Amino acid sequence: MVGKIEKNKKGFLQIPFSWIFAIIVGIFILFLAIYFAYKMISSGQQEIGAETARQIDVLLNPLETSFETSTPLILSSETRIYNKCENTGTFGEQIIQISQKSFNKWAEPSVDIGFENKYLFSDDVVEGEKFYLFSVPFEYPFKIANLIILTSKEYCFLDAPDEIENDIIQENVKFETNENNCEDESVKVCFSSGNNCDIEVNIGQGYVDTLKGTPNGVQEPAKQASKDGEKLYFTGNLIYGAIFSSKEIYECEVNRLMKRTGQLASLYWDKSSFVRQKSCNSNLDTDLLSLRNSVNEVKSSEDLSSANLIVEQINNKYDFEECVLW
Repeated sequence: MVGKIEKNKKGFLQIPFSWIFAIIVGIFILFLAIYFAYKMISSGQQEIGAETARQIDVLLNPLETSFETSTPLILSSETRIYNKCENTGTFGEQIIQISQKSFNKWAEPSVDIGFENKYLFSDDVVEGEKFYLFSVPFEYPFKIANLIILTSKEYCFLDAPDEIENDIIQENVKFETNENNCEDESVKVCFSSGNNCDIEVNIGQGYVDTLKGTPNGVQEPAKQASKDGEKLYFTGNLIYGAIFSSKEIYECEVNRLMKRTGQLASLYWDKSSFVRQKSCNSNLDTDLLSLRNSVNEVKSSEDLSSANLIVEQINNKYDFEECVLW
C-alpha cells in the first residue's frame, strides 16, 4: 500500500520517496529557522549595543560641559567599549562601539557612534560591567575642552602629589605610599623611583612611561602593552590621559586637541584685532599666531615642547583685567 513502510525480502525497510522528501524539506526548514533566529538575535544584540553607545554618549555630555566631574557607569551585562579616534578633518572624530556578552559569547560590535566635540581617553578596549568616568579641563592657555577618562581596572597610585589625589576621586583608584598596600591585580602607577610599578610618571620631565607592558592580572583585550617602551609626553591635565590611555588613543586625542587649539587661537587673534580698535591692546597678536602655527605642526605628544613655550609666554603676558579675550 502506498504511504506505508514496507519490508523487502531481505529484511530491509523501504521508505517511500515522499517521506524522504518530507524529511529533507523539514531539515532544510529547521536549518533556515535556526539561521534566521541567529541573525535576528545578532541583529538585536547589535541594536542593543548601538542603543547602549547612544546612552553612553548622553552620559558623556555633562562630563564634557563641566557640569559633572565624576560618574560611574553600571551596565546590566559584561560589556566591551571600543574607543576609536580619527584625527582627519578639522577637528577629527571620537568614535565608540559597544559589544555585550550574551549566552557566554560576545556579540558583534555595534555600529559606530561618533562625535567631534568629545575627547575620550582610555585603552583601545575597556571591558567590564562597571566603568568609571571622570573629566578634567584642559587649558592651553585658554580652555580647549574637557578630557574624559574612562577606566574599568583597579589602580594604585604610589607617592602621588596632593593635586593628583585631589583631582581623582574614584573608588577604583587608591593612593598609597607603600606598594605592599596595593592589591595584586591593580595597575601600579609610580610618581617616584624605587617601586616595582607598571607605569612611571615623571612630572619634572613631563612624560609617562609603561615599564612592564601588560600590568599584572590584566588580560586581553584591556591591556596597555602598546605603551611599553615609549614615552607619552604631557602638559597640564594631559597627564591623566597619558596615564589611563593606550598610546594610539592618547596620541590621536592630543592631535585632535591641537587642531582645536589652532582654530581657537585664530578666533582669539581675530578678537584681539577687534578689541584693539576699542582701545584695548592685548599685545598677544603675534603670540596667538605663533601658537596657531606651532600646534599645527604637532604630530605626536613629543612635539608639544615648542607650543608649551608659547603657551607659557602667553600666560605671563596675558592681563585679564586690562583686556579680556577669554
